[in-house]
Amino acid sequence: MRVAVTGASGFLGRHVLAALAARGITTIASSRSGNVAHARPGQAVCALDLSEMPADSFELLGRPDVVVHLAWAGLPNYRSLSHFETELPRQYSFLAALVRGGLRNVVVAGTCFEYGMRNGPLVETQHSHPTNPYGFAKDALRRQLEFLQNETGFALTWARLFYLFGEGQASTSLFSQLCAAATAGERSFPMSGGEQLRDFLDVSEAAHLIVTLALAGRDNGIVNICSGKPISVRRFVERVIEQNGWDIVPELGHYPYPDYEPHAFWGDRRKLDKLIGQLNA
Repeated sequence: MRVAVTGASGFLGRHVLAALAARGITTIASSRSGNVAHARPGQAVCALDLSEMPADSFELLGRPDVVVHLAWAGLPNYRSLSHFETELPRQYSFLAALVRGGLRNVVVAGTCFEYGMRNGPLVETQHSHPTNPYGFAKDALRRQLEFLQNETGFALTWARLFYLFGEGQASTSLFSQLCAAATAGERSFPMSGGEQLRDFLDVSEAAHLIVTLALAGRDNGIVNICSGKPISVRRFVERVIEQNGWDIVPELGHYPYPDYEPHAFWGDRRKLDKLIGQLNA
């Protein structure tokens, strides 16, 4: 089997490459620049810019059996209108060209922001109602691909990501900021009140799950990629500190709570666990 990974130089991409390498899968890693620092020996690398998409993208990616599509520009500015004004049409044109060129299996990274301002456990069967441009654009892309399926019949897994954390995450993320503060010897870590409930999942586990679903070749539809376990942001920070033995204390209430996400939400993992159980049986 041959797998292509777009956005391979990104946070999740590097871990997906590692998960594929661990299984000995032939892999083509692509990024805008063609520079994928974390590609493993034997993993081919190519440059692929969605803003200047070549007509032979499917050939450029080596006519893969499956594409794990992680590329998306403009993050972490979730409120930028460019997500649907610029990025959405590029994304659809790219994926549609691949499918019409012969691709039969696609795994695309979605976002929990597609659910909108809902509290509580979030289930794939709930109607999406995104309230920021990024979530709207992702949800619109999913709907476009579902219409395309009626024409071409390819398998689609929409991997709806929750809060990933781990090595290589952007410096602006909570996890990376905490690691940087502790490494710098700071005695306190300024943060929000920390009472909001979130669903945190180690990025290496997320990559393993995504690769497992991708290699199965099934039409899975929407799948929450999550832990299924709500935890307060405060407790998450305290747990990371405890696990690393750091001498740093959360400075609660320094920042206001974000207004672009619900106060308490997490993913329902029943569909994911059922799929993985079937594949491991």
